[in-house]
Amino acid sequence: MNMAEVRDQICDVCHKMWQLGWVAANDGNVSVKLDDGSFLVTPTGMSKSFITPEKLLRVDEDLNVLDGLPGCRPSSEVKMHIRCYQERPDVGAVVHAHPPTATGYAVAGKSLDEYSMIETVICLGSIPITPYGTPSTYEVPDAIAPYLGQHDVVLLQNHGALSVGCDLITAYYRMETLELFAKISLTAHLLGGAQEIPRPQIDKLLHLRENYYHVTGRHPGYKKYNGGGEGRDDPRAGL
Repeated sequence: MNMAEVRDQICDVCHKMWQLGWVAANDGNVSVKLDDGSFLVTPTGMSKSFITPEKLLRVDEDLNVLDGLPGCRPSSEVKMHIRCYQERPDVGAVVHAHPPTATGYAVAGKSLDEYSMIETVICLGSIPITPYGTPSTYEVPDAIAPYLGQHDVVLLQNHGALSVGCDLITAYYRMETLELFAKISLTAHLLGGAQEIPRPQIDKLLHLRENYYHVTGRHPGYKKYNGGGEGRDDPRAGL
């Protein structure tokens, strides 16, 4: 994708997040890693519904603005995006949002640590909740770092959610999957509790993930059920 296409894609994702009610006012942020090692990021203090391509900023790893409109600056929360890229060379995009049901779990201090829905087992595995960190500080990057080796999606204590992907659409889809799973999980618990999938069936789903669907990224289930693995291109790498 060329720069114009990446900018358009970021705007499209921002608008979709706002339309879905995952962000309000100036909430949330999106970033994409570029080929030269710099990053395209959303500016601070701006509703995702108003984002347009020329308002995006190109920054370096220290959040110095390399290209952008005068007066625009990156959100201080992009620090946690940068930590994702530092911890995970395979990550090409990061999405942070406040999807209501998933964020409800984060506010309640409850992880989505269950293997009860086929699609979520394949795509994400269990979803942890990271320790509380003060927004805009390095407390949040430090809190999420230990989880990035095994997870592509995390809940942020009393805050929201974060997803990563090899590209922006993958990161966005993972946030969609998280919020749908949170809604289904909440409904299941209201009906008496979710029924987890038996371990042999989980093993089959993980086999499908690796050998049929070829899903990118990391998955905690490989460590939990299969003992981990090695190799940069192996989805179990680093687990």
